[in-house]
Amino acid sequence: MLTHRPATPNSPIATRHAPCPSRLLAKANALAIAAAALLSLTANAHTLRLANQGDPMSMDPHSLQESFQLSFLGNIYEPLIGRDRNFALTPMLATAWEATSPTIWRFKLRQGVKFHDGSAFTADDVIFSYQRTQSESSDTKLYVAPIKAMRKIDAYTVEMETAQPMPILPDLLSGWLVMGKNWAEKNNAGVPADVRKGTENHASLNANGTGPFQLKQRQPGVRTVLKPFDGWWGQKEHNLTEVVFTPIANNATRVAALVSGEVDLMEPVPLQDIQRIQSSANLQVLQKPELRTMYLGLDVGRDELLYSNIKGKNPLKDVRVRQALYQAIDIETIRSKIMRGAAQPAGIIVAPGVRGYEASLDKRLPYDPAAARKLLAEAGYPNGFELGLHCPTDRYVNDQAICQSVTAMWTRAGIKTTLYAETKALYLPRAFKRDVSAFLLGWQPASNDAQNTLWALLNTPANDGRGRFNLGGYANPKLDALTHDIGVEIDPAKRQGLMKAAWQIVQDDIPVLPLHNQNLAWGVKRNIDVVQQPDNSQPLRYIHVR
Repeated sequence: MLTHRPATPNSPIATRHAPCPSRLLAKANALAIAAAALLSLTANAHTLRLANQGDPMSMDPHSLQESFQLSFLGNIYEPLIGRDRNFALTPMLATAWEATSPTIWRFKLRQGVKFHDGSAFTADDVIFSYQRTQSESSDTKLYVAPIKAMRKIDAYTVEMETAQPMPILPDLLSGWLVMGKNWAEKNNAGVPADVRKGTENHASLNANGTGPFQLKQRQPGVRTVLKPFDGWWGQKEHNLTEVVFTPIANNATRVAALVSGEVDLMEPVPLQDIQRIQSSANLQVLQKPELRTMYLGLDVGRDELLYSNIKGKNPLKDVRVRQALYQAIDIETIRSKIMRGAAQPAGIIVAPGVRGYEASLDKRLPYDPAAARKLLAEAGYPNGFELGLHCPTDRYVNDQAICQSVTAMWTRAGIKTTLYAETKALYLPRAFKRDVSAFLLGWQPASNDAQNTLWALLNTPANDGRGRFNLGGYANPKLDALTHDIGVEIDPAKRQGLMKAAWQIVQDDIPVLPLHNQNLAWGVKRNIDVVQQPDNSQPLRYIHVR
């Protein structure tokens, strides 16, 4: 801002000779040009204000397998292979890749890339990130689990060897973010802090990636500020000068912030407010199906059920009890009343649009409370039993309302259910520790391939990362074998046949209870162009303010 100061009698300006008119004119012109340039710069400078119902739980890209956190951090850190505007695979930190044999993949790395601290990106950072992700405290192992070994060929070439042929490895790596070796080791962050145990380190609150945006300020639970990274290797498509993210858990407050102009983009839009926002002259709601399936997990592994009055055994081990819980759920009421039509009832826990989806099996068991009570009696529980249902309050669309509805439905069917609802900051560590009996989760496969869903959610938990999110402890050797065969099969028709056989096992055993595929709903100002990806990620590099 230009400030005019009057001259005082004792100031040097007051004692100067008056300049000639031509010099005054030249000076005025120069000032006018400078002011115009400043005005032009201000007109093209845009701060984007984002809001979400939850907050990233860490700035560490290897600490937590949670889609919102990885979406946010995907603007700071980058994968070898990413997704373009059309959600197709695209080169990022790797410029080319090929399978040189059934179990060997070679990646050529992008040269001239800098981390936000100015250090150069090389193969050493890729190898380090691989080793870091394999740490016991890392919650993102599934991205690199198929890799048996990773080798540095030269400064800009790495080779990955898989234990078995892995045709979808490039898809899987699209969610794996790379961290700088020197920065992490310098700051004692060589391994991720364990979110499940509530620990932190330097990388929990700080970041150093290669992405188009860098971390400027981090106040957990309050706000997180990003700024563009001027040294980014890619072609700039956005026109943002700053991004301010604010978590706003309360639905009404989040909507009010959008309507009043305090935020420019927020999600999710509460379903009851979609029409109100859509009718605004300055706002719009962007909607499309999401590649996420909501489901209820069940503890089928423990010998004694937690949060129950049944001692010495676990009723959920009996498939008749699991079927009773399934058939006691009135999915149409959830779809129409709670989700207001913005969800599609699901018969399997993989959504249409995901590779490996099997439409012929996407059929639910009928809602039948009488059949549920009969199944409970046959299983030896004519008077039902007590059950705890754990649920987040700020993670999914209407998550708490869904759980409240299910709680009432199960109770009416004879299973006295107690709802334990808490913020995701408390809920997720509890669920990951398996301190739950029944629980609500949503899943979209990291690779956009259903093999990932089977491998991560339904395979027997193992040290190699399989079953990392199988929080109910389900174990079926036949399903494990099919999942392995799906992973190495190259022929699409044979692969889909194996998928169908796997989903049939899941339908027969009912280890989890599918609910629905939810829709995306973003509220955004009409002068902002965004790309809404089906995995609910928000690539800031595509946002343009008009």
